[in-house]
Amino acid sequence: MNETSTKTAGTPLPEPVLARLVEHHREFVRFVERRIGNRALAEEIVQDAFVRTLDGGDEIRESAVGWFYRVLRNAVIDRQRRQAVADRRLEALAAELATTGQPSEELANVACRCIAELAETLKPDYASALRRVELDGLSVKEYAADAGISASNAGVRIFRAREALRRQVARACGTCAEHGCADCSCQHAGP
Repeated sequence: MNETSTKTAGTPLPEPVLARLVEHHREFVRFVERRIGNRALAEEIVQDAFVRTLDGGDEIRESAVGWFYRVLRNAVIDRQRRQAVADRRLEALAAELATTGQPSEELANVACRCIAELAETLKPDYASALRRVELDGLSVKEYAADAGISASNAGVRIFRAREALRRQVARACGTCAEHGCADCSCQHAGP
């Protein structure tokens, strides 16, 4: 069935076109999953494409299904490009952490007494990574060997753990977290 239709900005897709797209939802998910290898991410990409299609001002000048496959192909390419950039950044950080083995200066200057307590609210892998590297003084390479993971994976885990802890501190301590907790007065500070 060839639904030739146009869509202008702010105009919803015609019901028959929308119904045709919904009818092919499973095929769309399989199409994306074959390209990225992850079912949950494939479903997310298809859902985002549906939302953008409904909200956008794209024009459909051919079969709605064929057009949507092209939308999905572009969405997969965009996702892979963004992921490649993120992976390169994380790898660079992991390599830097693996060679220096030192905590960032920003994290080392944090003096708030509630940090250890807040670290325990993180995912167990993150809390363990921070404890071993920041408190026990292990290098990233030593932590990786101890945890049975690659040095690059360890670097990424520590980076994510630090970011998660930074968010926890900001949530718990508010504005004092922005200034290095020099005169910490948050409820977690203790005596």
